Amino acid sequence: MECKDFKCPPDRTDCCCWRLMYTQPDFAKVELNLESMCHARGVNVIFLPKFHCELNFIEQCWGYAKRLYRMKEQSSSEANLERNVLNSLNALPQSSMRRFFVRSGRFVDAYKKGLDRKQAAWAIKKYRGHHILPESIMQELEQSR
Repeated sequence: MECKDFKCPPDRTDCCCWRLMYTQPDFAKVELNLESMCHARGVNVIFLPKFHCELNFIEQCWGYAKRLYRMKEQSSSEANLERNVLNSLNALPQSSMRRFFVRSGRFVDAYKKGLDRKQAAWAIKKYRGHHILPESIMQELEQSR
């Protein structure tokens, strides 16, 4: 038994088998193998959301590196392929990484303020010189309609 489309009521912990299982302490507190290996070596792990490239600046970095890779001469030699990949990754400027990071932070801020994906993209484009969006952003969206 499970809730329709896995949309469980927020105030219930016993609405379906999935929710009941995942709210049990032995399931909720499980540390992944990757986490435990990294913590044992003194490294912190940050998990970013999947499939949200605007929230995950690493995805934007990969996109930049892939664009650079595609501009290189094509080759079927494994050594050339590996060299081209490494050169493309190393050619990614740190300034671009920072820009992608700030852009991701703006999307997080937009979503926290209640904007949907389309509104967030518009607001970020309009306020690209700002670190965060103004508190009055929802009012501006209403006025622009």
